Amino acid sequence: MKISINRINEEYLFECTNAAGNKILLDNTSQPNAKGVSPMESLLMATAACSGIDMVSILKKQRQDITGFSAEVEGERVQVDEAKPFKTILVKYFLEGTIDPKKALRSAELSFEKYCSVSKTLEPGVSISFEVFVNGEKAS
Repeated sequence: MKISINRINEEYLFECTNAAGNKILLDNTSQPNAKGVSPMESLLMATAACSGIDMVSILKKQRQDITGFSAEVEGERVQVDEAKPFKTILVKYFLEGTIDPKKALRSAELSFEKYCSVSKTLEPGVSISFEVFVNGEKAS
């Protein structure tokens, strides 16, 4: 896997491109008028999206009818010398459709225990937890 980045303004805005030519913008969001997300925000996004892809794949194989899928991610950071890495990440998934809540919860468990490369990369330094809601009800 290879990614290239290119600074595209006089400040901190970087255009990041993958091998297929797809792009995202990363920026220093502590500056006014930032035009991209921060690298740390992108890490939260990647955690939720990686697991979300796993969950959708698992649920589709189980013939669950997903009509809506979204997530919210919160990260708590801690000061370590000059850096502020994540200490904890909480991902909340919101699914809509004809979905068995137990299957939805299990798909998240499988993702974080076995499949999600992003969360596996963050282990063991970051504690990642999740909650799953199906049609507005918390799955348990």
